[in-house]
Amino acid sequence: MQQLPRKQWKLNSVFVTGVSSIQGSTENFEENLALKGTAVQSTTYFHWGAARAIDGIRYAPGEASFCSITLSQLNQWWRLDLLDYYYIYKVVITNRADCCSERMTGVEIRIGNSLVNNGNDNPRCAVVTSRVPPGGTVSFGCGGMGGRYVNMYLPNIQTFLTLCEVEVYGTAYRKKVFLRMKLSSSGNTAAVNNTFLNQLQSALGLGSVSDVKLSWSRPPYGAVTQDNKKTTRTCGNKR
Repeated sequence: MQQLPRKQWKLNSVFVTGVSSIQGSTENFEENLALKGTAVQSTTYFHWGAARAIDGIRYAPGEASFCSITLSQLNQWWRLDLLDYYYIYKVVITNRADCCSERMTGVEIRIGNSLVNNGNDNPRCAVVTSRVPPGGTVSFGCGGMGGRYVNMYLPNIQTFLTLCEVEVYGTAYRKKVFLRMKLSSSGNTAAVNNTFLNQLQSALGLGSVSDVKLSWSRPPYGAVTQDNKKTTRTCGNKR
């Protein structure tokens, strides 16, 4: 009787489609991304710093309460660093309520990755072309423009730049990563997927890989391998 060769499943040409950047709930359009970021501005009028425009408070009673204000100079700007790359679909700005509502007129919203000219040369999403009422809130669609920085820029105008709240809504940058590999396993496909997923999580340093999907570019095929021992044939005793 001949000893049959052992059969292994050889899993060939694996590709992985996954997420290279995970930032919170990536599909939550209700999350104000500005609250996660940091802000700076060209100059600061007394104690009205840039961070006041991303404190989550649109309006509070008092003189420019919870607003950011620059000095009255030419080409003033305010910049939000989202700390990661996002596709931005909407930017919402709230004006000062107690006075000076004209100061937001002419503000350009710039979005991108560059810090050339303090980020003010990034692509433009929109311009505040009309006067926003005191305490009023205006919304601008940006169509998924990509970038890390969101600027409010007053080009060629000498005035104070006043912002009482800036809100940014979008989704985290997603990137498809293709990994090609060959491996052998005697386990089933699901077990191999789980093993590989854990290794991928460790390699990328991700806390969660729930959005990573594994699929085969070519179905696994069976490969016959021989034991190292010589094949033997068993025969019955002769009489």
